[in-house]
Amino acid sequence: MPPAPIADGSTPAPRLMPVLFIGVFMAALDTAVIAPAIPVLRQSFDLDNRAAGLLTIVFVLASLASTALLANLGDRHGRRPVFLGSVALFALGSLVVAASPSYSLLLVGRAIQGMGGGGIIPTASAVIGDALPPHQRGRALGLIGAVYGMAFVLGPPLAALAIVVASWHWIFLANLPIAALVMVMGRRALPVQRRAGPLPPLDWPGVLLLFLLLCALVLGINQVTAASTWLLAAVPPLLLALVAAERRAAQPMVPLALFGRRQLALTYLLTAGAGFGMGGVIFLAALAHHAHGVDRSHGGFVLLPLVLCSMFGSMAAGRLINRLGPRSIILAGFAMLALGYGGVAILQLGLWGWLVATLPLGLGIGIVVGGALRGIAIDEAPPAQRGAAQGLVNICTSIGTLLAAAAIGALADFAGGQAAGLGLAYAMVALVMLAMLITTLALRKPAALADEAARAAS
Repeated sequence: MPPAPIADGSTPAPRLMPVLFIGVFMAALDTAVIAPAIPVLRQSFDLDNRAAGLLTIVFVLASLASTALLANLGDRHGRRPVFLGSVALFALGSLVVAASPSYSLLLVGRAIQGMGGGGIIPTASAVIGDALPPHQRGRALGLIGAVYGMAFVLGPPLAALAIVVASWHWIFLANLPIAALVMVMGRRALPVQRRAGPLPPLDWPGVLLLFLLLCALVLGINQVTAASTWLLAAVPPLLLALVAAERRAAQPMVPLALFGRRQLALTYLLTAGAGFGMGGVIFLAALAHHAHGVDRSHGGFVLLPLVLCSMFGSMAAGRLINRLGPRSIILAGFAMLALGYGGVAILQLGLWGWLVATLPLGLGIGIVVGGALRGIAIDEAPPAQRGAAQGLVNICTSIGTLLAAAAIGALADFAGGQAAGLGLAYAMVALVMLAMLITTLALRKPAALADEAARAAS
């Protein structure tokens, strides 16, 4: 049974939103600071490239595996305990990482961090859907996207400062006071939801099958082991087994009915496309180095305009979503992404042309990861399944990001690597964004905007 609805006025937005923003900022900040920390961690634990890469892969896998479970628990027991529990898990993982005497324990800490991070963002989005009226949701979700952008701006310099002034341990120890603040504020501000009647049993077959499916997909895409081909071959049968199990479950881990709603099915496809657009950023610094001679140590600086535009795009999209509707916002986002990726793929434009092309690219990323797609998921999903709907947004985004990294790397290597190979790969990304732009046209126009357009035409 779904939790009882939140009473109107039970949680004022001025008290609620800082809790959600600080929690999301903490989770996003960890994603931004791990890159500057990896060279130091490699030296401290004597890691090779493959072992260092596992620090990110373990975090992503744990995050994906926990997202659906924690979202389901939020739908069953209310968002408040799940959000606070996710923050506590993230803090525990940060402590384990900072105190790790060995590489194995370091990976355990990253996994615990990922489990907590997997519950923070979808639960925060579901809280917004529960607690705020529709006309305020777009702006709030857009600000969450801007918080992500802010974390990526502040994260690397803060991590570098912590390493210089103290040690790498403080990159992760800094999460502890932030988590404590969120939990103290959250106990007062987060709404309390009441269950209405007994709950069906937890969908343990769905939990297990989804975990195995995501493991096979993530490890196969990242080619972590020599058996990557076999792992990818296991994805279709695991997917079929998951569908069969979810059809029998009383309260499925992945509600298949959500995919039966045309708007939601399109939203999840577009969310994977948005993740693909985000994942394309991974190789931009390498392209700037190979094609335009940018020093490797300055790669982060040339991406700064992109990150700033991403923050602006998220905030602007959040403010305009009620006026223009999510469909128009998403169209603009994918148009910007197609333009930006098409521009960086033209190597003859030179470094200044490359920098100019990153501006619409940043705007597009900020728009598509802002509030529009999450807003559709909130509006279209039944209130009792908002957490699951938001969890699927996170899963689809992450899968799209992983696919982008794998596709760009493979195509660039196939085309000889270096500048020419990366240029071809980014031309492919631009075509994918163009396909997403065309797919967005299938989204339904808001009724009010459609009526207004009809009146204007007559």
